[in-house]
Amino acid sequence: MSELHKFMFEGLPVRGMLVRLTDAWQDILRRREQTGGYPAAVTELLGEMTAAATLMQANIKFNGALIVQIMGDGPVKLAVAEVQPDLTLRATANVQGDVAADAPLSHMVNVNNQGRCAITLDPKDRLPGQQPYQGVVPLFGDHHEKLEKLSEVIEHYMLQSEQLDTRLVLAANDKVAAGLLIQRLPLQGDGNLSGAGAMARDEDQIGRNEDYNRIAILAASLKREELLTLDAETILHRLFWEEDVRRFEPLAGAEGPRFACTCSHERVSNMLRSLGRDEIESIIEEQGQVEVGCDFCGAQYRFDPVDAAQVFLQPAIQPPASGGMH
Repeated sequence: MSELHKFMFEGLPVRGMLVRLTDAWQDILRRREQTGGYPAAVTELLGEMTAAATLMQANIKFNGALIVQIMGDGPVKLAVAEVQPDLTLRATANVQGDVAADAPLSHMVNVNNQGRCAITLDPKDRLPGQQPYQGVVPLFGDHHEKLEKLSEVIEHYMLQSEQLDTRLVLAANDKVAAGLLIQRLPLQGDGNLSGAGAMARDEDQIGRNEDYNRIAILAASLKREELLTLDAETILHRLFWEEDVRRFEPLAGAEGPRFACTCSHERVSNMLRSLGRDEIESIIEEQGQVEVGCDFCGAQYRFDPVDAAQVFLQPAIQPPASGGMH
């Protein structure tokens, strides 16, 4: 069962989270098998993205979707992982071309150093005119060197967006997607409310807090195989057995990370409406119907000529569609 574990280091400005996605991750891969599945390297990348997105959503407790996207100029044109506030999640990747089993990140999405990672926060109940917040970071370091670890990309984003040190360890295969996050807390609990002086003092701690640095070094010693094969209890004991760690009740089952897709007939109808009547009528004339498949869950939505005509009626008078999910 997929689990999310939260913990704190007593008396220290450091917190942590550990996620292990098992059934939730396997559900995503099983649905993709209908269209041939992913190459091994893409499976690993998408699994790491899904674990990272789950940790970030649980870390900030955002009332809306947190979406991690990687886009670039390699065979992986786009990879997306999305996590909702209740920890339901989904993920997909668009692959065009061959990907070697051991292909590094740069070969998949950053051939010419033009790849980007975008983190989007999309509020659940948007106010009129409100747009999602999005932060974008490149897939290269301070000296334009290509980054080969997704964890380094996300750490760079977290440092930019929150001005807090973060250590992230990620791993995935076709059975498990897992991640460990360690983050330095603001020196003052009310740091964000204490004015520029408090924020400046806290930023001075970036990279210099000895307690965080010690724990981050311990976290970084976690090997990929350990993260994939060991349970949370064993991992935390092996890494932090000399630290005073306060554990919280793990989130699992109906409260933990689990697969769910937010696609719907209504959302597909809105997408078709945005394409315009002429475009939809052209597709129907050529194919007899409009068929839209969800990349995330594999659901198929079919619109015959009657269904398509109803899409362009006012929602208030639109009768139930005869088409649906198949």
